[in-house]
Amino acid sequence: MPGRAGGLGGFAQITECLYIGNSRTASDSSVIHSLNITCVINTTLDVSNTKIPTVDYMHVPVADDPLSRLCDYFDSVADKIQHVSDEDGRVLLHCNAGVSRSATLCLAYLMKHRHLTLAEAHALLKSLRPIVRPNSGFWRQLIEYEHKLHGKNTVSMINSPLGHIPDLYERETIGLIPL
Repeated sequence: MPGRAGGLGGFAQITECLYIGNSRTASDSSVIHSLNITCVINTTLDVSNTKIPTVDYMHVPVADDPLSRLCDYFDSVADKIQHVSDEDGRVLLHCNAGVSRSATLCLAYLMKHRHLTLAEAHALLKSLRPIVRPNSGFWRQLIEYEHKLHGKNTVSMINSPLGHIPDLYERETIGLIPL
């Protein structure tokens, strides 16, 4: 089982081949080498990685905006992670903070290739990197993707004092008063 390697900070190990992190971690060649990363998937618009010749790079230029269509990359990123895993490599999936875009793509991978439900994938990811929190638009896309993959949904969007949120967050919003 993966361990917490900086789950609250720079990165966390999610599976034997997948790490999720922030842009600072992805640009730290000593971390890349120490984790034996063979592929970096950058999900930012403008962060460029320090290129390491032995590492494969994939860029997913999407803004952390609820209207961004990150779902257009779910299959290609999930398949890339699985391909690297099949080749005994390791992937560092990152965005600026390792909270929304990279978390969303990690959840898509866990649903597609690890055959987890969205609720199970979120519980696993949250246990290893507690700061993950995809934006509401990415949640909607994940819910649609789960239905496409599994023919059912384990998460739904609900109204809350904070607006539309996944029902997984309902307990956190009880008693909150909108400003």
